[in-house]
Amino acid sequence: MNRKAVNSENAPAAVGPYSHGVLAGETLYISGQLGLDPETGVLEAGIEAQTKKGLSNLAAILKTAGMTPADIVKTTIFLTDMSDFATVNEIYAAYFKDVREFPARSCVAVAALPKGALFEIEAIAVK
Repeated sequence: MNRKAVNSENAPAAVGPYSHGVLAGETLYISGQLGLDPETGVLEAGIEAQTKKGLSNLAAILKTAGMTPADIVKTTIFLTDMSDFATVNEIYAAYFKDVREFPARSCVAVAALPKGALFEIEAIAVK
């Protein structure tokens, strides 16, 4: 199987020893994306801004791989506070508004995320 790292200049640098994504055959596995500004590496303030920026970073990685949100088949969302669930759902639904069918999804509460983030999303996409 062919395997290739995918890194986008339009997404923030990885905060550890990993690639933005790995394309294995026709499947792209995207590492967790925080609401970090790609130019400054600074975390956006608040759940709304972090969610929007995290999804924007996800889109940048998809674009680098020649994919779009319509190619996503599964996402996993990590929240430090489940009371943010409704807000994240609203923003998430808007992100996928042009997609015929929503991808499968899990959403879990975690004790903490890197850099003190409130939101993180990872995804699997298929060409």
